[in-house]
Amino acid sequence: MTMRISARPLALLAAAVTLALSALPSFADPITIKHAQGETTLKAAPKTVVTFDLATLDTLDALGIPVAGVPKAPMPDYLKKYQADNVEKVGTLFEPDYEAIAALQPDLIIVSARSAAKLKELSKLAPTIDMSVDGAKFLAQSEENVRTLAGLFGKAKEADAALAKLNTSEEALRQKAKGAGTGLLILTTGGKISTYGPGSRFGALFTDYGMTPADSTIQADTHGQQISFEYILEKNPDWLFVIDRDAAVGREGQAASALLDNEIVRQTKAWKNGHVVYMDGVAMYIVGGGLTAMQKTIDQLATALAKN
Repeated sequence: MTMRISARPLALLAAAVTLALSALPSFADPITIKHAQGETTLKAAPKTVVTFDLATLDTLDALGIPVAGVPKAPMPDYLKKYQADNVEKVGTLFEPDYEAIAALQPDLIIVSARSAAKLKELSKLAPTIDMSVDGAKFLAQSEENVRTLAGLFGKAKEADAALAKLNTSEEALRQKAKGAGTGLLILTTGGKISTYGPGSRFGALFTDYGMTPADSTIQADTHGQQISFEYILEKNPDWLFVIDRDAAVGREGQAASALLDNEIVRQTKAWKNGHVVYMDGVAMYIVGGGLTAMQKTIDQLATALAKN
């Protein structure tokens, strides 16, 4: 008995297989990744990844991509699982543990601002890329990093959906910021205060999210511009956005809320109107341009400005 198989089901099956394969990243040829310190070529899709950049860890986690090694560092609650003993620790945010990294035999190592100086040494162990972001182009470069990572691991669809939500939230935030008045962003640590303006590491508040700076002359320095309580009163912002660095890194010290509760700051419009916003310091200071952290920061700002 001879069985006849219709050509139509076979054609449909072939089309389905082709479609499924096309969704996967193709590494038939080496792929070159452009990053903050140049270009790095991978011979194959990475399977064992080590990252010193917590923004990258945030994004990889959001996209469901496994990570083999991470630094010992403060992490937000949604990344606490990477502090467990079953995840290899490969040093700190600044200093790699080269032996621990070598033992993992990674296919890809990722650094950023705090660990960027170690790229040359780490490149001797495995291909290494630098995902550092310029504060003046924070959102655009952070999104580019998300797309780069997603492309490496066949997660473009998931990244596109997450970024679409982020962009919608960002635009809504910009609309709220238009009529919100002026803002001043400060960071407290060890009883001292510094401020950050457009173009700085936290400048996205102004350049990307649309807040009008209370002081447009702040220098875009990595560590900010040191200021006093009197400066805050002089600029008298409508909104005061506060990052408590000591709390973010788990260091004991005077809380930002207690430091700012004084007769000088209480005279500002921000204080009088209940417009002092204590930001999620881990999201902004530690994790920065991660996919989840960016969404959390935008959501927090939008919620605060909605009370205007």
